[in-house]
Amino acid sequence: MTALEPVHAIELRHITKRFGEVVANDRVDLTLDRGQILSLLGENGSGKTTLMNMLSGIYLPDEGEILVEGKPAAIRSPKDAYRYGIGMVHQHYKLVDVFSAAENIALGLREGRGLNLRAVAERIRTISDKYGFGIDPDKKVYDMSVSEKQTVEIVKVLYRGAEVLILDEPTAVLTPQETDRLFDILRAMKDDGKAIVIITHKLHEVMAISDQVAVLRKGRYIGTVDTASTTPQALTEMMVGHAVSLNIDRPEARYRDLRLEVKGLSCRDAEGVAALTDVSFQAFGGEILGIAGIAGSGQKELLEAIAGLQRAESGHVFYYPPHPKSDIAGRHVPVDKAGEELVGKTPAQIQKIGVSLAFVPEDRLGMGLVGGMGMVDNMMLKTYKDHPGPLVDRRPPRALAEQLIEELEIVTPGVNTPVRRLSGGNVQKVLVGREIASEPTVLMTAYPVRGLDINSSYTIYRLLNEQKMKGVAVLLVGEDLDVLLELCDRILVLCGGRVSGIVDGRTATKEEVGLLMTKVGAGEEGA
Repeated sequence: MTALEPVHAIELRHITKRFGEVVANDRVDLTLDRGQILSLLGENGSGKTTLMNMLSGIYLPDEGEILVEGKPAAIRSPKDAYRYGIGMVHQHYKLVDVFSAAENIALGLREGRGLNLRAVAERIRTISDKYGFGIDPDKKVYDMSVSEKQTVEIVKVLYRGAEVLILDEPTAVLTPQETDRLFDILRAMKDDGKAIVIITHKLHEVMAISDQVAVLRKGRYIGTVDTASTTPQALTEMMVGHAVSLNIDRPEARYRDLRLEVKGLSCRDAEGVAALTDVSFQAFGGEILGIAGIAGSGQKELLEAIAGLQRAESGHVFYYPPHPKSDIAGRHVPVDKAGEELVGKTPAQIQKIGVSLAFVPEDRLGMGLVGGMGMVDNMMLKTYKDHPGPLVDRRPPRALAEQLIEELEIVTPGVNTPVRRLSGGNVQKVLVGREIASEPTVLMTAYPVRGLDINSSYTIYRLLNEQKMKGVAVLLVGEDLDVLLELCDRILVLCGGRVSGIVDGRTATKEEVGLLMTKVGAGEEGA
């Protein structure tokens, strides 16, 4: 390296990583400079997180070298990474709930013979004041919001002296307001000379926060562009390899018939706090009903109460069978009568009376799928009760798994590979595909495209529209208001566990929905 060549904070040269026959990264070259925010883009399974896991010491590259400040670095563990000033904030936080922020930040540190938590707390406050975190060192993790937990993770890597920060999907579970606050903090860190990498799929955030964008496709490095000189459309084409339309369809179904009627529904969360209060609305077959609200407004409890997973304190949920001429009519044993009460019934009892509800929960691997099992076994979770006896026929679930792999382009080494080893987008495709395969009359899904790349997101939108056109009532809890306004026929807005308004997705504005999210009673029910 000559004296005229710039010295990068981080330089990756010909990095290759294999997992068996799968090549996760194929001779990747990448540079990162101080005072820069670099967005790392790519489809699910393109190798973004794997690449950054090698930089942070979780994986070892099979080939290639890593240079830090122009010198070769041997990064064999996260401890080595911290020694080189590199820290990573993972998508799934690694905190101990019963410990305070200070205790979590100090975990694993060796500072003399003992640990002075008072000194740790003082240093945390210094870091917080410098970048504007606003963290309470004594607050327990179990009392924190999602954004506060993320703040603890960021302060933890700064406390250990990180000059290079890697954030994996940092806005995946944040509200728009929390995202804006995070970006202000990242800009302050950038101004302080930190080098920052953000792994994300949200193109509008990429355009708002990054200086440059590096793109991976199928494990290979495609290129790096200046954010100011590119567009979301151009970045999408770099990721996918061909032109992709960024328009979301909203077709009209042939039939629109009442499917669910919720009246005065109230329930409490696991801590006994009121989660829903007097919620009333109607959901129709042949429409997508969006459910908007800031995090913790009762979206999760609403879907679980309808599905029989959450006990309702009061109120009713009435189910009505599909229109006799719709595509889904006649596929299931019909309910005994129109207006069948679902409150008070378990999921098994709801299924037994002929109501086919499909539920795609927010927690994909904790509630939706078993991470240690492969696709075949996860398919069987929906049908094993249909085959009483000591033996289970594995051929139908295997055939379904292979069908989903082909139709949804799920990237997996095999149908028996544990699903926890798949990328987030592929895990979501497995879950959504399994639920849709049950041919439901009501499909409820929470944050179905969270953490998904553009191509995978549009696959999910297409699947939801297909269900709508068959006459299914689709209830969609979403966080991206732009998507909800383009995709949904109507949008139900929750604020503090109450319905603050129902608006027409075709005519409502983002500002109108945003106001309803923060002000109860500001809106009126729409068609």
